[in-house]
Amino acid sequence: MLEKTTPYFYSLILLLFSPALFGQNIHIHTGDISMLYQVTKGKKVEQVHFGKRLPNLRGTEHNDGYFGEIYPSFGNGESYETALIVRHDDGTLATDLYYLSHTQNSDNGIQTTVIRLKDEKKNLYVDLNFKAHDNENVIEQWAVIRNKEKGAVQLQQFASSSFRLKAVEYRLLHFNGSREQEMNLTEEKLTNGIKNIETKLGTRATENENPSFMLALNGESSEDYGEVYAGALAWSGNYKLSFQVDDKERCHINAGINPFTSYYNLDPGLSFKSPKMILTYSANGKNKASINLHRWARKHGIRHGDQLRPIVLNSWRGVRFNFDSKKLKEMIDGASRMGVEIFVLDDGWFGNKYPRNSAIAGLGDWEVNKKKLPEGLDHLIDYAEKKGMGFGIWVEPEMVNPKSNLAKKHPEWILQRMNGRKPLLLRNQSLLDLSNPKVQDFAFNVVDRLLTEHPKIKYIKWDANRHLQNFGSTYLSKDRQSHLWIEYAKGFENVLRHLSEKYPETIFQTCASGGGRVEYGALQYTDEFWASDNTDPFERLFIQWGTNHIYPPIATSSHVTETPDKHTGKTASLKFRFDIAMSGRLGIELVPEDLNLSELAYAQSAISLYKRIRPIIQFGDLYRLQSPYDNDGYASIAYVRPDKSEAVAMTYGHDYHRRFERNMLRFKGLDPNKVYRIQEINRGKNRRLTNIDSSLFSGRFLMGRGIWVNLRRSMASAMFHLKEVKTDR
Repeated sequence: MLEKTTPYFYSLILLLFSPALFGQNIHIHTGDISMLYQVTKGKKVEQVHFGKRLPNLRGTEHNDGYFGEIYPSFGNGESYETALIVRHDDGTLATDLYYLSHTQNSDNGIQTTVIRLKDEKKNLYVDLNFKAHDNENVIEQWAVIRNKEKGAVQLQQFASSSFRLKAVEYRLLHFNGSREQEMNLTEEKLTNGIKNIETKLGTRATENENPSFMLALNGESSEDYGEVYAGALAWSGNYKLSFQVDDKERCHINAGINPFTSYYNLDPGLSFKSPKMILTYSANGKNKASINLHRWARKHGIRHGDQLRPIVLNSWRGVRFNFDSKKLKEMIDGASRMGVEIFVLDDGWFGNKYPRNSAIAGLGDWEVNKKKLPEGLDHLIDYAEKKGMGFGIWVEPEMVNPKSNLAKKHPEWILQRMNGRKPLLLRNQSLLDLSNPKVQDFAFNVVDRLLTEHPKIKYIKWDANRHLQNFGSTYLSKDRQSHLWIEYAKGFENVLRHLSEKYPETIFQTCASGGGRVEYGALQYTDEFWASDNTDPFERLFIQWGTNHIYPPIATSSHVTETPDKHTGKTASLKFRFDIAMSGRLGIELVPEDLNLSELAYAQSAISLYKRIRPIIQFGDLYRLQSPYDNDGYASIAYVRPDKSEAVAMTYGHDYHRRFERNMLRFKGLDPNKVYRIQEINRGKNRRLTNIDSSLFSGRFLMGRGIWVNLRRSMASAMFHLKEVKTDR
């Protein structure tokens, strides 16, 4: 985020004072969305409109300044939440930003805009950057703050995005929940005052709250109706999203890095770049906002968004730390028979002097454990390859156990409380100081050495099992300790960026005690995330329902695990577990040899089916049909190809229903004028739950009346495949 600046050569600066310039519009737009700003005669840049696309700008010259400045700063009379607070080199706190210039360019469906502002009295510059994606209807926004004053300035608040809305009522939808209960959906009415969504965890930034939201105007949020704004901050560290309803019933929305204990000293000639805020707007409810974000993510927000995700079997839930080469090869054999495509060796494979036989030792010592794996990793990698699978491996490079060679060799690399205070341990481990470039090199080399020495490794699972509590760095100077939150997150993203560049074909997954890193900062350098350690299919209904409001199914790792479930003790059929896991990137965490012949045959059939339908699930548009939050005991989703030619629908009955209660499944997203052949799939030996058998229906009928599904029993499910049929009728 810090970079050396070169002087701006505003060759036409005198023209900026021409009366004809002021009152001009700066129109940022996509196919369906307009962000409109206006340069006033007083050289201020004010928000005029953010919402539905304006086909023309007639009448916008009558701007009354109602929505205020584009990037409100402290010290210019702004009395609401501000985007920018700066202590200047002379100690003053007032900042007042005026228009200098702006540029706009369009290329390949992306409009880029830079609006350049400068403080009235000081040589402090702010460049507001926008990238508007025409087809995906998503706008990225970020700020670059440049210090050209004689001395250092201190940034005390530095938002990525700031805008205001006007409505009669605001309904905020946000996502929260700690480990094993991530991304629970909460909806509340905003009232006068300030509502903050924030974290101060530093590493597992999304464990309790998620840096995202949906905001419905003038009534409760609806999937298909009404105005909805949605946003997500692409940042792996502390964040803060604030919503302030004022006395004029305007809602002020600021989003960016959390300034909590993060005052940032910016030396002369340097600049600070904020993370990107991802924004979209829908005039047709929440579901369209989600589709916008998912389409943008697959094209711009995640790695390999245009490539199918493979089916993996992860060793953790099957064997944990207790394995040897023989046991792992048995799992590989079973995974191969099931049709799995990548075998992932999880925690426990490393450490010799301090072997990783539990969570108390070994982190930091990334050499293969010779007792467990005397033949080395390549023996397993080659064995998996002979069985037709790729090989993946688990790492946690940010962390260290006190019982490790690394902790004894480099105690100065470990974050600490300073002044001789006893360190705080979580899961018997500490954080390495990723603000330190040497530690970044170490973390990079952990993975780089694995992929260099074992080039056949296809998949890296990157975990992080504690947050930042020991707030002290031996690398940062005394006057820069408040930089730690930010520099740590930058260091983490820096390592991921370099790995993704050096290994463009390797699949990277983020995991952080489950869903602690479900955010677009890490996703720009990784392929997928682990949504939760809780794999109970009933709980996953809710976890993935919330997750996929913002983040796409293609990046959502969803695994079939044992029953009764380890975390909840609940039981579920193998079919129900598969039907839930198939709604994301399918994976397995079973010991294959523990399955009986009937279960193994079903698993083989389900995996084979998923391979046929995953292009629809991973690349299709997700439609939410019935919410598990509606208390009727049903939940349903559908995935539809963008050309409407094919779809997959999944419906779940997670409560017991009375004798004559049945589910009516009404579809969305189909072409009303097309005819579809619909088949119930993934049945195994189960009886059909509908009275249809490869029947033909019009899209209009399926979306209007729907089909009857016999989901009477608790934890029952059905899955359907729809394909367009050419017909003269």
